Amino acid sequence: MKQLYIVSAGPGDTGLVAPKAMAAIQACSDLVAYGLYLKLLGGVCDAKKHHDLPLGEEIGRARLALDLAASGKTTALISSGDIGIYAMATLVFELLDKQLQGKEHSPEWLDVNIEVIPGISAMQAAASRAGAMLGHDFCTISLSDLLTPWQTIEKRLHACGQGDFVVSFYNPRSQKRDWQINHARDILLQYRPADTPVILGRQLTREDETLNITTLAALHSDDVDMFTLVSVGNSESRAIRYGEKEWVYTPRGYAKKLV
Repeated sequence: MKQLYIVSAGPGDTGLVAPKAMAAIQACSDLVAYGLYLKLLGGVCDAKKHHDLPLGEEIGRARLALDLAASGKTTALISSGDIGIYAMATLVFELLDKQLQGKEHSPEWLDVNIEVIPGISAMQAAASRAGAMLGHDFCTISLSDLLTPWQTIEKRLHACGQGDFVVSFYNPRSQKRDWQINHARDILLQYRPADTPVILGRQLTREDETLNITTLAALHSDDVDMFTLVSVGNSESRAIRYGEKEWVYTPRGYAKKLV
């Protein structure tokens, strides 16, 4: 059987990688990924053929993984977090869709068995580190306008504010994009209090992890980089402190039963 595993590597701590993901990698002869992801996974990747394509070569990675699997090599395409959230899984199915439309020239891809293995995303890791930010309805928005027009992103920001969703921002800033997170902050301030709690999680679950809790009014691009996950609470999210301990949670409505 020609097999491609689309594998989630989680946020960085190997203890948070699903056993099914580890088993899939062990079953493979070839691994396709950005090199850092293979390094973070450690020994499970030893004795495998590594196909390390740099950032920016996502389409090439997806095509290569399909080609390897179609040639009979059991292959894993690996990405950090959950590979189905702003990651590589969608590219594989987009290529298959284009093949069915006659826009690709690799009919052998259609004979490959594909299994997507989910994982823990950055927003889940950030929420767990700080408490329970995702306790009620939430959404995610990528602030990168490389693939999505800013007008569309801005529309979604207003919808998030109007709907009072907790929101996690992916791709909040890069070396060439430093204004979007401040603009997103200003839009959300139209809909929720200035003291709304915000979690800034950088390199989550990795050795150099940092986690800071701030407020929506204090959120600024200077405190964010491409390795940072930004989660903004809704109008009812609360930050609570006891000594040096600090947590953030979003109530779901149990207060009515706690009276």
